[in-house]
Parts: sequence; structure tokens; C-alpha cells
Amino acid sequence: MPDRFIYDVAVRWSDMDAYGHVNNARFLTLYEEARVAMFFTGARAQGFTSFEEGIVISRHEIDYLRPVDYGEPVRIELWISQLRAAAFTVSYELFDGEVLASRAKSVCVPYNLAEGHPRRLTPQEREFLAPYLEV
Repeated sequence: MPDRFIYDVAVRWSDMDAYGHVNNARFLTLYEEARVAMFFTGARAQGFTSFEEGIVISRHEIDYLRPVDYGEPVRIELWISQLRAAAFTVSYELFDGEVLASRAKSVCVPYNLAEGHPRRLTPQEREFLAPYLEV
């Protein structure tokens, strides 16, 4: 079992839909907040900032298991389910209380924003991701 990066995300009133629960599209925003925390705050805490230079998403996949209502923050657990030379897949589970409400995956591509093209992961980035890698 890989390490998981765990992040609590507040559910905002603006996340609600007409039925009173989190809109399906807003799940992407909640997942994004957790992913940004991992690659900005988590990586910075270990002494490097290269992920901040650019990551683009090439694919999202979400399974909705139950509605999430406005209230307490949700817990998102992230890990790396695939690691390649120039892309990696982040897997997520979103918990409402102790109940699993959603699962998702995002394929992330390191990107050189200044030059406008994808790039390979650096050895330091691979080292950061390694403890979270599902084998």
C-alpha cells in the first residue's frame, strides 16, 4: 500500500447544485485543490518547487458513488497509480465523513510553460512521487 497524501477541503456554498448537494463538475475543483496542495505545499515542504513551473492535465476520470451535501470539509486521499517518464496518474478517493463518496484519476503531464511543451519528470520529482506510488 503506498503512502497517501491526505488533504481536507472545505465544501463551499457555491459548490452546491439545485438539488442541494455538490455539483458533479465541482468535484474536479475539490480534487484540484488537493492535487495543488500535494504538488505545491507538499513538494515545497521537501525543498523543491519544480512542479510549480507547470503541470497540465491530459485526462480526468470520476466515479460518483454518493451525493455530498454542504457541511463539513471532505477528506481527499491521493496517491500515484502510474508513473512514466513524462506523465503520471494521480488517483483519489473523496470521503464525506467516513463514507467513500467518489473516486477519480487525473493524468498529469509535466509542462514547460515558458517554452510551451511537455517535459520529462526530473529525478527529484520522481523521488518525491516514489513513496506515493502504487506498485
